[in-house]
Amino acid sequence: MDEYIGLSPQAPQGFGNFLRRAIFGQKPFKEVFYIDPSAADPQAEADRYEKVLLEHPMDICILGVGENGHVAFNDPPVADFADKRLVKTVALDEICRNQQVNDGCFTQLDEVPRTAMTVTIPGLMRAKALFCIVPAKTKAHAISELVKGEVSERCPASVLRRQPAAKLYLDADSASML
Repeated sequence: MDEYIGLSPQAPQGFGNFLRRAIFGQKPFKEVFYIDPSAADPQAEADRYEKVLLEHPMDICILGVGENGHVAFNDPPVADFADKRLVKTVALDEICRNQQVNDGCFTQLDEVPRTAMTVTIPGLMRAKALFCIVPAKTKAHAISELVKGEVSERCPASVLRRQPAAKLYLDADSASML
C-alpha cells in the first residue's frame, strides 16, 4: 500500500521488506509486486505501480489506521477521497513521521523519510475486501473520529464507513474512546 521514498532496498523499515519477512518469504506465492523505495524517479515508480494495480486489482487489503487517522500514507494534508490517481508521491506530515519513531521503526525523527509513495484512498477502496486492524491506545482518538466523526479527509480512515466491504477490528485500547 505504501513505501518510503529514498530508503535503501535492504532497509528494515521498508514496508516491502517487512512484508517479505513476515508473509511473502514464508510461503511460495505466484507473484508479488513491491513498490521500489530506491527508484531514481519516484513519479515513474508511482506510475508503474498504478499500472500493476490496474492489471492486478486488489482482492484483499489489510490496513491499519495511523495516529492522525491516515490509511496507507494518506495523511490528512494529502488525503483526497476523489483522487484521480491510484498511486502517488506524498509529503509525510509530522504526526505520521513521529509515529514511526514512537513505533520503534526509526530511532529519531530526522531518520524518517519526508516523502513516500502511497496507494490513494480511491485505490484502496477498489479492493474487494478491506480488513482494518487497529491495536494500541495511541490510536484511540483516530478510531473515535473514524467511528463517530464526520466522514472527511481530516480523518482519512473515516472513508471506510462508506465501504461496505470494510471490516474494522479493534482491541480494548484502540476502542477506549468509543
